Amino acid sequence: MNQHDLPVPVTVVADRTLRVKVIDACGLACTFCHNEGTPVASDNRSRPASSFTGAPGRTGRVSLYLSTNGAGFLPETIKADPDFALALAAVQGSLPTDEVHLTGGEPTLHPDLPGLVRIARHMGLRVGITSNGENGADVLPGCAAEGLDRINLSVFGTTPQELAAVQAERFGSPGLAQRKLDALHSTVEAAVRCGVKTSANIVIPDTSHVDRVLRIVEDFGRDVVVRMLVSLEDGGRSLAAMQEVVDHLGAVPERRIITAGTSDQRTRYRLPDGNELYAKSIRPVRLPETCAGCRFNNDRDCQEGYYGVRLYRAAAGPFMVGVCIQRMDLCVSLGSFVMSQLCREVSTFREKEMARLTALATLPGSVL
Repeated sequence: MNQHDLPVPVTVVADRTLRVKVIDACGLACTFCHNEGTPVASDNRSRPASSFTGAPGRTGRVSLYLSTNGAGFLPETIKADPDFALALAAVQGSLPTDEVHLTGGEPTLHPDLPGLVRIARHMGLRVGITSNGENGADVLPGCAAEGLDRINLSVFGTTPQELAAVQAERFGSPGLAQRKLDALHSTVEAAVRCGVKTSANIVIPDTSHVDRVLRIVEDFGRDVVVRMLVSLEDGGRSLAAMQEVVDHLGAVPERRIITAGTSDQRTRYRLPDGNELYAKSIRPVRLPETCAGCRFNNDRDCQEGYYGVRLYRAAAGPFMVGVCIQRMDLCVSLGSFVMSQLCREVSTFREKEMARLTALATLPGSVL
């Protein structure tokens, strides 16, 4: 029996999070980026929706699922204005929501990230950010002052060579990669100084990345919580690599945390030095009606499962709501969503999953 099979206490939490893509711009060009399902805006402005491409353009950036996901709009930067407040209020009014998670692109490049945090906090929402850390040192103090709760930093390596290896050719310079790593370290320092909870997220495709992950744990583990993330494309090999890291570090599983109503699950480990380590993976969760007839609804093609609700702003258009980065054709305007069967399906599914999983978690010897 390996560490992942050991019985550990289970905590079930309700999904009440809204992911918001606040900007499309990014200073990196990672070869595995899904870009929240949307086209890279600056590479597709002159293209009609029928010709959007996720292949590397002038920026070198990619959108992993764009060739098959049916995306029909370009993303626009969301302004910190009354429209954003109204959009959040509309979502809150139709789905129980207590947290927003700001994504991109790269959120720290947003021209008024503290303003977005302020609006969300004034509406009683916790606020998190997913970032590569390239501009965090400049903007985190202002975000912290407005009530930012946490930042999840995507960490791709500890050396310029490791970072350059997962970038498009034009960003493959070790010198540029070193500057990006320096910015990441400055962001970590700023977050710790400002009292913002900080985690380092590491995607692990296979066992060839184990040494990289161990170096990241060594470099960052004293200041941040390290979270290993399963690769969406290499699930089995990725899980095996996570297990190798856990075994090497002598980590002991303490608790399994399942988010009811989404595919998110994670196991919390305790390291010998007392620090925490998380291993995050995907449950095979589907919306009962929307996903039932989907062409990707199988163990091979549905890589993220149902992960939750996402908010976008269409260029020169309305706010849009999506439920799957592999099926962006399911996106609808916010006005349509709040009155839709899809919204009711999400709400009902959350409630039923919470009740079902909570009941199972209380059974003696339960394995969820």
